[in-house]
This record gives sequence, C-alpha cells and structure tokens, in this order.
Amino acid sequence: MFGFSKKEKIAPANVALPAQLYQASNLEFKDILAPSALKITPRSISLGDKMLRTFFVISYPRFLSEGWFAPIIDLDRVFDISIFFHPIDTATILRHFQKKVAEVESQISTREEKGLVRDPMLDTAYQDLENLRDQLQQAQEKLFDVGLYISVYGDNETELDKFESEIKTILESKLIYVKPALFQQEVGFRTMIPLGNDELAVNSKINSSTLSSVFPFISFDLTSDKGILYGINRHNSSLVLFDRFSLENYNSITFAKSGSGKSYATKLEILRSLMFDTSVIAIDPENEYEYLANATGGRFFNISLNSEHHINPFELPPILPDESPAEILRSNIINLVGLFRLMMGGLTPEEDAIVDRAISETYALKDITPESNFTNIEPPLLSDFELVLAGMEGGASLAQRLTKYTKGTWAGFLNNPSNVDMNKKFVVFSVRDMEDEMKPIAMYIITHYIWNSIRRDIKKRLLVIDEAWWMMRSEDTASFLMSLVKRGRKYYLGVATITQDVGDFLGSPYGVPIITNSSIQFLLKQSPTAIDKLQQTFNLTDEEKYLLLESGVGEGIFFAGLKHVALKVIASYTEDQIITSDPSQIFAIKKSKTELASSTKPQPSTNTT
Repeated sequence: MFGFSKKEKIAPANVALPAQLYQASNLEFKDILAPSALKITPRSISLGDKMLRTFFVISYPRFLSEGWFAPIIDLDRVFDISIFFHPIDTATILRHFQKKVAEVESQISTREEKGLVRDPMLDTAYQDLENLRDQLQQAQEKLFDVGLYISVYGDNETELDKFESEIKTILESKLIYVKPALFQQEVGFRTMIPLGNDELAVNSKINSSTLSSVFPFISFDLTSDKGILYGINRHNSSLVLFDRFSLENYNSITFAKSGSGKSYATKLEILRSLMFDTSVIAIDPENEYEYLANATGGRFFNISLNSEHHINPFELPPILPDESPAEILRSNIINLVGLFRLMMGGLTPEEDAIVDRAISETYALKDITPESNFTNIEPPLLSDFELVLAGMEGGASLAQRLTKYTKGTWAGFLNNPSNVDMNKKFVVFSVRDMEDEMKPIAMYIITHYIWNSIRRDIKKRLLVIDEAWWMMRSEDTASFLMSLVKRGRKYYLGVATITQDVGDFLGSPYGVPIITNSSIQFLLKQSPTAIDKLQQTFNLTDEEKYLLLESGVGEGIFFAGLKHVALKVIASYTEDQIITSDPSQIFAIKKSKTELASSTKPQPSTNTT
C-alpha cells in the first residue's frame, strides 16, 4: 500500500513512485527460467545444483561411417548437443580450392624435382581436393562450416570428469577428437542454449554427403497415426503406437521366458484393443485372464472335466454364401480325424480310413450329408460316433479306446451338446483345471469351436493363444494352429501366439512357418539356453542378443513388418491393477478388498435395554 500526505505534493528524489516499484518487482519469463546462482570456472559452470562442462569437436577422420554418432546419442546420461551448419558459397570455395590445388601440385612437383620419394599424404590430399572440386562444380555437393558442441551434466567435478572420459573414449576410437572449452565455458553455455547463436565458432569444413552422417536423430521410431500404445522406445523414449490390422496379416507371436512379462504385455494389448472396438477371445492355461474378463464385462469359461460348460466337437459351422455344404463337411471331418488321432494316441493308415468313414456315417445318421442343408440340424455326439465305430469291421478296438471319453471320467467335457455362449466382446476359455494329458485335446477342441464361431460373423477380432507350446507338441494341433494363422486374415482375425518354451515351438515343423506368417513379433527377456535359436531364427545382431539376455521385466524387441525397436511395456496405475499377474500384488489387492468389505459391513448393535 502506497500513500502520500496532503502536504506533500512531490515525492522526494530517493522515494520511488508506485508504478516504478511495480515495474521493478515485475518478473519476466527469463527470471523464472534462470537458476538461483551461477558460478563460472575455467573448466565448468555451477548451474544451481548441477554442474556442466561444454566440449567442441576439433578434428574428424578422412571418412565418417554412417551412424558414428549413435553411441553418443544413445548414452543413458543427461547431456545437450548443439550442431550448427553454416553454408559456404560454392563460388567462393571454388576459388579457394583452385589456390589450394595449385599449392599441393607445387609441393608434389618440388619433391619430384629433388628426386624425393612420393609423399602418400600429398597424393591423397590432391585426389580428395580434385574429387570434391568436381562434385562442387557439378552441384552434387555443398560445403558447410560445421560446429558440433556437447554439454555434459553432473553433480560434481568427479562425475563430469568420468563423463568426459567416456565421451572421449567413444569418439577417439573413431578418430574424432574433442576438447573442453577452457576459459570459454560461459560462451559455450550461451552457445548450447536454444537461441541459435554459435558464439564458440569452432567450425570444421564438411561436405553435404559426409554431413548427413552427423544427423543425430538415428534412433528408429515405430509410430503410427492410429492403433494402440504397445510401449516406449527404449532408445529415444518415443511412443510405439501401432495397429496390427494395418499390416499384411494381423498375427503376432511373443517369445519370453517365464516371469518376463509376456502375459502382462498381452493383457495390456487386450485391454487397449477392447477400447477400439476389437473383439477378443483368449485361451488361458493358468486363469490369468479371469479378473480382466470380469473387469471388462466379458465372459469366462472354466473348461474342465467337472465343468458345467461343454463343447461338442461334432458341431458344424453355418454355411456361408460363398461355400458349399460339401466343403464345410469335408473340412470338419478332416479336423475331427486329427482330433481322434490325438485322443487315441495315434492311428495307423487303416485305422485312419476307418475313423474317416465312421465320422461320415455318424453325420449321415442325423441327415447331415454333402448334399443337405444342415444349418438347423442338431449335430451328433461322441457317443453316436462310438456306436457307429463299434459296428464297423475293424472298429471295435477303436471304439474301446474311445470309452474313457464317452463313459469314463473324461466323458463330461466331450459327450454333451455345446452350451458355450460367446456373445461378448471379450471371451476367455480357461484350461487350468484340465488334466495335463487332456490340455492339448481341450485346446484343439476349443480352438476349433472358436474358429467355427468366427466364421459365423466376420468382424475385427483378436484370438490370443497363451502357452501355445501345448499345441506345438502334437503335429495335428500344430497343423491346425498353422491353418488358423494362415486363414485368419480372410475373416478379419488376428492370432496372437504366446509361448515360453522356445525349444518345443521351434522344434515343430510348423514353428517357423507360424513365425513367418506373423507380421508382429515380440521378443522379451530370454534364457541363455534359447537365445542362440532365436538369434538364428530372427537374424539378431550380437547387440540385440545381449539386449534380450539383459532385459528387465516387460522389456524386449518389438518387430512390426520390416521395422523393429527396443521396447518397454508401460501401463497406467489403473491398467496395472486390472492386468497384473504378480502374486504378491494380487494378494495385496484381494486383501484390501476384503478389508474394505469388512469395514463397510454393518456391525451388530451393542446397546442393552
């Protein structure tokens, strides 16, 4: 508050007027950005709580290879880089070149007259000058004065010295030499701040083709204008946004060792895909997707021998306009022969023919033939097939082998009409409680049922097959998975195959074809026993191989088409609470829910009358 007495009309000379005081106390934007203190020494600057040191490049080799600046750009440190390009007028530099070429020619001639041995350095310099002069005259090249400056940050002088030594070691191994800006740190600081002033002015002449190798933004990006967020590029922290349905096929494959975050990354993709109107179906061997299904309003089916959910393997898909009943029936019979081969532990060629004929006759009992329209006909059951098989010559022993699936302990799952409703955006089939011996059979039947459901209604879908190595153990299940991967695009389906057993997967003759038919591949942390196979299959460099061995949870290499980046999977807090597979975290969530429920439960009254 400012005021003046009635008697005092004019303020004394040493008293500021209110407007002057206001202007004096008014902060500008630069005052907000400026550090609280600045201390300048010959070798560094103390900038608030940090210290910095500025360097400049003084010498380059005769040749600069592409990507020579990459090791500096990709350092996991805090530092600044400024590069100044000052174009040089071609006419001016050509006049200078004419004089320089004449000088070099004169030195060569003088040595020849004196009978001295030819100097290779002079000969090389003459050839380089002539070549560059020709390119400048033909407008194939331009010449620039280039200043390259680096400022490093640290908490103390020791940290700066260590960082300086690291940068010098990297660059000097490439015959590039740097020096600190001694007694010019303040000038170097003003050069580094984004004002575009090259006050240090330590420049080297570089032609345009060589200059392209200095361009710093070499870390690869994999960002699209649509799609979901898969993670963060570990090299430059850019977002990896991608839409699998924009590629030539929509399939993906994920390899990772146990505990490296493969299911976590997959559930995160599912959660984000659901937001973009993609229907998702998952085959879950370990009940890892149950909470996600409940949280998103999906449907969870626990498939086991005692489950109330049943799938009839004889069920047929609807007949599409471009398909014939004979084609549908023939395809289903082929798949059923593969299923029975799996259920019976293998078939001889004679048994294979008997089973094929028995399946056709079983369908015929229900008036399902290649000439009929069987869209609304109730399909036969496994027990019907057993009766037909038992009445055929040579089929009695096969029928006996089927008894455990029709009358024994395993009858509940297979020998009943299907009662699984998939009319939800997210559907999960869990086989955790299924016996290990039955898991490949169950996954085959479930996958076949899903395939028939997909053919009924074509829309954007993602089928997730977790722990796919179960299906790769048998030739029939692996072959069916391969057919899904190949045919899925026709029905707008992407198949996401996930496995931790690289040996079983790549050991199958269908393993590599599934990989080559998957436009997206995601390699997470690997074990030393599997890394050599992966390196050979994916043509990984040694650096990429060691990156996979040393990656943390949720880190790896993401391939999309011909492009790939080092990726780190990032989830928000809310997403993490929904998709986490960490047992300790799940236990903590359940405990907090239990405590919350008990605290909100009405307590009995303790009042007495």
